[in-house]
Amino acid sequence: MSKQDIFDFHSAMPIINEDTEFFPLMSQQDEDEMNNEETPDTLAILPLRNTVLFPGVVIPITVGRDKSIKLIKEAYKGNKIIGVVSQKDVSIEDPSFEQLNTVGTVANIVKLLQMPDGNTTVIIQGKQRFSLIEEVQNEPYIKAVVTKFEEQKHKTDKEFKALIASIREMSAQIIQLSPNIPSEASIALKNIESNSFLINFISSNMNAEMADKQKILEMDKLQDRAQKVMELLMIELQMLELRNQIQSKVRTDLDKQQRDYFLNQQLKTIQEELGGNSADLEFDALQERAKLKKWSKDIYAHFDKELDKLGRMNPAAPDYSVQLNYLELLLDLPWSEFTKDNFDLKRAQRILDKDHFGLEKVKQRIIEYLAVLKLKRNMKAPILCLVGPPGVGKTSLGKSIAKALGRKYVRMALGGIRDEAEVRGHRKTYIGAMPGRIISSIKKAGADNPVFVLDEIDKVGTDHRGDPSSALLEVLDPEQNNAFYDHYVEMDYDLSNILFIATANSLSSIQPALLDRMEIIEVNGYTIEEKIEIAKKYLLPKQKENHGLTTKDFNLKPALIEKVIEDYTRESGVRGLEKKIGSLVRGVATKIAMEEEYNTTLTLADVERILGAPIYDKDYYEGNEVAGVVTGLAWTSVGGDILFIESSLSPGKGKLTLTGNLGDVMKESAVIALAYLRAHASEFGIEYTLFDNWDVHVHVPAGATPKDGPSAGVTMLTALTSAFTQRKVKQHLAMTGEITLRGKVLPVGGIKEKILAAKRANIKEIILCKANRKDILEIKESYIKDLNFHYVTEMSEVIELALTKSKVKKPLDLSVKIAPIVN
Repeated sequence: MSKQDIFDFHSAMPIINEDTEFFPLMSQQDEDEMNNEETPDTLAILPLRNTVLFPGVVIPITVGRDKSIKLIKEAYKGNKIIGVVSQKDVSIEDPSFEQLNTVGTVANIVKLLQMPDGNTTVIIQGKQRFSLIEEVQNEPYIKAVVTKFEEQKHKTDKEFKALIASIREMSAQIIQLSPNIPSEASIALKNIESNSFLINFISSNMNAEMADKQKILEMDKLQDRAQKVMELLMIELQMLELRNQIQSKVRTDLDKQQRDYFLNQQLKTIQEELGGNSADLEFDALQERAKLKKWSKDIYAHFDKELDKLGRMNPAAPDYSVQLNYLELLLDLPWSEFTKDNFDLKRAQRILDKDHFGLEKVKQRIIEYLAVLKLKRNMKAPILCLVGPPGVGKTSLGKSIAKALGRKYVRMALGGIRDEAEVRGHRKTYIGAMPGRIISSIKKAGADNPVFVLDEIDKVGTDHRGDPSSALLEVLDPEQNNAFYDHYVEMDYDLSNILFIATANSLSSIQPALLDRMEIIEVNGYTIEEKIEIAKKYLLPKQKENHGLTTKDFNLKPALIEKVIEDYTRESGVRGLEKKIGSLVRGVATKIAMEEEYNTTLTLADVERILGAPIYDKDYYEGNEVAGVVTGLAWTSVGGDILFIESSLSPGKGKLTLTGNLGDVMKESAVIALAYLRAHASEFGIEYTLFDNWDVHVHVPAGATPKDGPSAGVTMLTALTSAFTQRKVKQHLAMTGEITLRGKVLPVGGIKEKILAAKRANIKEIILCKANRKDILEIKESYIKDLNFHYVTEMSEVIELALTKSKVKKPLDLSVKIAPIVN
């Protein structure tokens, strides 16, 4: 049947004219009148490209060829009679007489319409068939001599009637099965009385090839035409039935996923109408963003693969949001997107000096890195590890380095991390999967070469979920981190352009393999002079600004700053000092807010009124009036400190008691010291029998604080010697070093922190192992100008330097021998 409507009411018409408004169906009388009309001898021929005109049928034709337009207009002005013939080859634009079929239809032009788009449409009605004889004119259009097509008469027998009835019935079935044909078309079929017009009407509108329609037009017997129409209708009916069967089967096989898909398509349309983002809009947005990226072929291929996977997903499925988040992460990551480094080394030096006081080693290393990068333009970034006590500026140094280099700054706090997935991320198959904190930080930075601070790397923990420090081995290896693999990203990511700066308070808890990958730079504590400068240049202006004060509101003299440092703080860094200065600033701010009078230049009384009585008494650290009390030097996580070793004797059986929350190493130092002293008692003027009749008690004050390490060995031996000889220890003297059973003094670490602690405690002389001389040479001369160092290798030298010749005023009567108890 027709690809438009199989039956058109305007196609079933009697002989009509231009003024006709209602077209009744053709009757047998109308057909007889049409057949009795005379056929002209000569006709203007209108070639048809894609249809065949049958007698009695009305069809609209859009005329586009210049020859055809001229023919129609001239005929419309005349008798409106033309000849219509279909061309053999539809692809020919301007067919010749030989390229036309030999049988056509005389047509009457019913109406000529000029359409809004400029095309010319003509409505024509077929009348009689004719045969072409010869061409009499080619220009401006074809004219030909024609003769009437003679049709053989037919008999209306039972077989023919059955054939016509079958055609009517089959046409009605086709109308019912085809969704594109209105049901009213069946009414038109029932009202056609003429059998020949019925055949012509169905032939014109059925879905058949032009060659088949032309063949029907050329048949001279009505029975043959009816038989051919029957065959074509049968084929069309079978095709419709098969198509409906397939559609019914497919409709039956629709599962829930397909149903959900259709519903989501409707939901998408609703969202678009409401202004929301549909899945297609998200898909298109991802594609557009990917076009702007400068990716490698591998990344493009991986992204396209994952994007195709997203396109196949149901937007309502749980995995859809996971896949969408993954693709957005790939787009957000700065693959090979770098910030431009500032290679002005003098500017970098000024920024580092302005932001941080001291820290010369770190600053020198950063300038070296910048210098090499400036010359080479491409190098693997070093992995720096700043080790030192709290409050000396390790973390804030990262910001200054980023500012000096002109790079982005990111910080990742590692304290307390116990899950390896925090570093490497989770696989996408897990619920709530996300990338590791390394990749997340880079995404946040928006550049592939930031300054990345790994804060408190010594505080990383381990448990059943893995060892994060082992996951950091790949991150912090310049030879491997160009292909860092995150479980969530599932692709290698280049970390070699990132300047990693790790910070730690102690190296002892860092995994050796991880420690080996980093360049260790020690950041030592500050002297009192340095703290005064830091307070003046950084801490005081910062606290004034934070509390809404100006530089004119009040002033703090260097002498008072020194007083705050000595009496109210006890640290290597300046964090506690900043808190105390903040308290002073708040005290002044309160006066200003309450409109009370105050001294713009604070006095000692003002400081004590705001901060209270001094917390630490420096004189406490100087006294060694009692024999057996020695000042040692210790290293702690907050810097250096002085340590007192107290020893006393009491009658007994030579028992050694150790108190003060000591660790195993420190206890062993006490045992070694006593064993050495017993073995060399005669050298120090000690009666060896004393060791069997007197119990020894060694105590280290601040018993609640855990203490451990070998550096108190010389201090313990000196304390025991002082107790057994009752010789006092020199004033303002401190010592540190490890001892052996042979009396050798070994070097120890943390020398600078210990020296600074000694200076804060007003120590004047320090005894060290000779091997520690190199550590003293690395300290600025201004830090140690008031100190006197004694370098030793043997314990005998320590005793000679530490103990005075005179005994205490009321020494113990060590000559008393205690009789042994006999059971």
